[in-house]
Amino acid sequence: MPRLPLLACVVALGLTAFEVCAAARSAEDEFRAVLVEASRQHHLPGISAAIATRQGVIWTGAVGYANLETRARANEAYLYGIGSITKTFIACLVERLIDEGRLSLDTKAVDILGPETLAGIPNADRSTIRQLLNHSSGIPTWEFDADWIRSGRGADSRPDRLWGKAETLDYVRGGRHPATNEPGRGYAYANTNFTILGLILEKVTGRDVVALLHDDLLGPLALGDIRLEGFEPVESARLPARYHYDTPEFRRAAGVSPAFHVAAPGLLDVSRSNLSTEWTAGGLLATAHDLASFALALRDGRVVPPATLARMVNFGPTDEADEEVGQGLFHEQVAGDWLVGYDGGVLGFGAVMGWLEHDDVVIVLMTNVGMMHAGDAAWYPLKLVRSKAFVDAARRLARDLSPPTSHR
Repeated sequence: MPRLPLLACVVALGLTAFEVCAAARSAEDEFRAVLVEASRQHHLPGISAAIATRQGVIWTGAVGYANLETRARANEAYLYGIGSITKTFIACLVERLIDEGRLSLDTKAVDILGPETLAGIPNADRSTIRQLLNHSSGIPTWEFDADWIRSGRGADSRPDRLWGKAETLDYVRGGRHPATNEPGRGYAYANTNFTILGLILEKVTGRDVVALLHDDLLGPLALGDIRLEGFEPVESARLPARYHYDTPEFRRAAGVSPAFHVAAPGLLDVSRSNLSTEWTAGGLLATAHDLASFALALRDGRVVPPATLARMVNFGPTDEADEEVGQGLFHEQVAGDWLVGYDGGVLGFGAVMGWLEHDDVVIVLMTNVGMMHAGDAAWYPLKLVRSKAFVDAARRLARDLSPPTSHR
């Protein structure tokens, strides 16, 4: 008897089987089911996620495995690499210096760092802080230099090596790569921009980036679970195993380090790597909870003032129709809305962080499998966030746990 009303609704509304199942389970079960299905379809070891609203972080959870060999389950206490989301943190530190009058968006990098530091890097002597922040400098990226890929993520990488802060700049010096465009006259994503910004932060303040991050950004927000790997202590017990998609494309571009091994069909275990290669371009580790807390604080004017955030979200075109770029933030089209935030991918990890532009929903999604250099078919978290099933489930969970009693 109880099934008859549901069947009547199915017939009347023309619901799909997935929608019927979603309607019959709780918002939390539905959201978790979306994560589990993504994990199953794309051979993900583990996923950690968080949802936040004006009330704070209202949900965290994890599915899958932190370690495939030991069968240790994923949980929300693990620190995952967040890749290029690191750039949002660096941008916030830079924007604060601009607000304090210690930097200007129109200041040239060479005027701060000097010609020797930037010698041989195309456009580095002409690019401004603004152009570094919004990837319009035309400076080539070290991330796609063939030698760096093998040394930083592939066959020639060494697990015991900690990279120096500016070492990556050597892979774009001396004519190895041309400028991609005239400064300010085009868009070309480049990790090099944020390596240079990290050096600028330390030069202007006379302080280490780790101290700036913790003392100026994270400490006031009571966020203790965000760390810069290779440049400050990280408890090994807090780290999941790291995996990377083992594709023909990855093997051609990077090769496989003797320190890595095949963990499962299509997956390399790259746990013996570290993110010192990335520094201020992508070296942060975080829990989903603390990353969501940071994104919420940024959205709500507690990291930089609203006027400064408005400067950061003054978006312009990229080379993708469904994406725009600001200063340390991107504008990504998702199902029925736009996500303001950033996504990242490094060796062993992928992540996305952001808030829906037209709803009170902050989203963080992290996985312990990387996709860089693995080809266009490799999965990454933003692909899931762009799906209707994910956005609908996230919205429903936010409404269920944080009812909209008033406007922000």
